[in-house]
Amino acid sequence: MTNNSPKTVTGADALVRMLQLQGVKHIFGVTGDTSLPFYDSLYRLDHGITHVLARDERCASYMAYVYAKLTGKIGVCEGPSGAGATYMLPGIAEANGSSVSVLGINSDIPVAGRDKFVLTELDMKALFKPITKWNSVVETPGRLPKILRTAFLEMTSGAPGAAHIAVPYDVMKGELDEAEVYAFDQFNQFPSVRPAADPEIVKATVEAIRAAKRPVFVCAGGLVLSGGWDELRELSAYLDVAIATSISGQGAASDRNPLSVGVVGTNGSTAEARAFMQTCDLIIFIGTRAGSVVTEKWANPKIGEKWIGHIDIDPHVIGCNYNTEFPLLGDARTVLRQLLEVAKSDPAVERPDLLDAVATVKAARSTALHRPLNSKPGQIEPEVVVKALQSVIPDDAVLVIDPGTPTPFLSAYLDVPDAGNNIVYNRFHGGLGYSLPGVVGAYYARPHQKCIAIMGDGSFGFSSSELETIYRLNIPVTMIVLSNSNYGWIKAGQFASYGERYFSVDFSNSSSARVAEAHGIKSWHVREDDNVQEAIAQALAHSGPSLVEITVRELHETQAPVSAWMG
Repeated sequence: MTNNSPKTVTGADALVRMLQLQGVKHIFGVTGDTSLPFYDSLYRLDHGITHVLARDERCASYMAYVYAKLTGKIGVCEGPSGAGATYMLPGIAEANGSSVSVLGINSDIPVAGRDKFVLTELDMKALFKPITKWNSVVETPGRLPKILRTAFLEMTSGAPGAAHIAVPYDVMKGELDEAEVYAFDQFNQFPSVRPAADPEIVKATVEAIRAAKRPVFVCAGGLVLSGGWDELRELSAYLDVAIATSISGQGAASDRNPLSVGVVGTNGSTAEARAFMQTCDLIIFIGTRAGSVVTEKWANPKIGEKWIGHIDIDPHVIGCNYNTEFPLLGDARTVLRQLLEVAKSDPAVERPDLLDAVATVKAARSTALHRPLNSKPGQIEPEVVVKALQSVIPDDAVLVIDPGTPTPFLSAYLDVPDAGNNIVYNRFHGGLGYSLPGVVGAYYARPHQKCIAIMGDGSFGFSSSELETIYRLNIPVTMIVLSNSNYGWIKAGQFASYGERYFSVDFSNSSSARVAEAHGIKSWHVREDDNVQEAIAQALAHSGPSLVEITVRELHETQAPVSAWMG
């Protein structure tokens, strides 16, 4: 007699199988009581997924963010209910704001325990709603596969973003029909759908570029996520258009490209680059929200003074801050190909004066980096670190860069030899403590490239617990800590705008190198200019994890390329 009853699986097993079918290879997370069924399924099943145990959920979410940014695949982080969910918020919020596809998974108290004051109970759907593109709580085992499929579709189509699901304990213990466990490969990476722009607007945009005296593309993270740097280079060369980037767009163009201006905006830009932008008559934003930093609080370009074009996959972005004559709604790489196809129907454009103007910007940037430095004994200027890095890091090195002291100097002065997706900042919320866990995600994304985290000592204090993770897993990354014993960005603001009234910005001088050594990590502490390059080179050559602490000038005493402080 044949048994025709459906084969069943548990909710926890279905969750693991769905992640496997959606192409997930790595999960970053922290265990907890409510997660035990999920962990047991990960233990028992043959799925090919590596679980990376972090030391807290915030760090796990940053690992998943950097992993997703560098691979174009879904970054997955997980944790238990209650505090595990609240700790996960920063990385999920950063990913969603940066249009990076990260899936947060929290186990939850049993559905049967709701409203009974069960330990760790909270409303997860309400908690994650403001910081995700889509989120859901799985109410029954049978709905789990459908919810996972929807999460992957939402994260990867349209404007990419983050998603979150909560899976109650009793849902993971319950059963469902195994036939419901299937997935769609199309949504295993982002962007999964690449829409094209209106052909008539594409044609009008090319005509405007040809008619302009000094056009410029301003590229941000959306261009990098789309992978459109080759199309950008070819179109820029054919129509003689300058290329500027936001901080998150650094890498969209090689700094060896004669049309590459570098980073523009209030942070990480030279005065000459900002002055160049003022001379441009057509600005085409690509993959950027045209927010306050890249536009110098909408003063460069000034609203209403320039022709504006805008390429973006998100319809809510185009026209939000500028009256946009050329709204090109679509995937950045796809739209650039459309523009290039139309452009090549006519001869190439030459603007010798544009090349000369860009060359002037490049020369000024080099002069600023290599100017004589007024170093204090035992306090290294950040520019020395930039020059040392430039001399020793491989061309394909992956850099994960924290906010604060590292950002303005590296975005302004670090030459990017090849266009691509090798530099990661957290530029939406800009939380400290990002790069140390982030470099773990970078390693799992790019295990055959050298991955380097660069941070201040304030940031180091946020996430130093992950040194144990790096040592335990023997991850051969290099960490560089710029130490000056304060929250430098805030202190510089108090210096520039509040009469040097310093309040609650200084902390004690602790050694990150010694902390790393206590975790078993090879470390160096550098206090003099002449030793910086050698220490970094030795750290990069070390076969295991390494850390270089560099004592630097306080940020407000430097000549940081930040317009508000430059006078």
